[in-house]
Amino acid sequence: MLRLYDNLSSGNGYKCRLLLHKLGIPHERIELDIDRAETRTPEFLAKNPNGRIPTLQLEDGGHLPESNAILWYLAEGTPYLPEDREGRARVLQWMFFEQYSHEPNIATVRFWITHHVEMTEERKLGLVTKRRLGYDALGVMEGHLAERRFFVGDRFSIADIALYAYTHVAEEGGFDLSGYPAVRAWMERVAAEGPHIPITQG
Repeated sequence: MLRLYDNLSSGNGYKCRLLLHKLGIPHERIELDIDRAETRTPEFLAKNPNGRIPTLQLEDGGHLPESNAILWYLAEGTPYLPEDREGRARVLQWMFFEQYSHEPNIATVRFWITHHVEMTEERKLGLVTKRRLGYDALGVMEGHLAERRFFVGDRFSIADIALYAYTHVAEEGGFDLSGYPAVRAWMERVAAEGPHIPITQG
């Protein structure tokens, strides 16, 4: 059976939980307290030397880290990953965008707020930049979704799951989505795909 090392407050973990739920894949979920450095123990570092969740333990005992790699692994051969070459590349395009332009800004600010991280002078300065870059990422999404239902091929895919995870809780990080009607309509479409699970804040 698959085993997911996770934390309920994590949007990256949420991606994996959501796809596992949608696919109906039996799995064991193991909660790790990231605020108490439970991902930094020698035992866990042997599973993922980067010391991060989510990490998926496969049936053969190997461990697969990185949320989007886990999504790709789980989605192979399912309707959540296109079969054609360009469609698969487009999915990767948006998953890379999520990790490089979206998650580092929107998710980081949310983490600082919801986990009550001390706002040092360095973080206060970084907050201004992260807010600007986070809104820039939302603007890219808004433009792409203005005439599309989903991110790739007008069908729900793991590209949508990857971007939905932190977008639908962006307001917890102080991001105002009222100026992004296409993004908000897309979030409603994703939520309507069902079955759905809520993200649990830590």
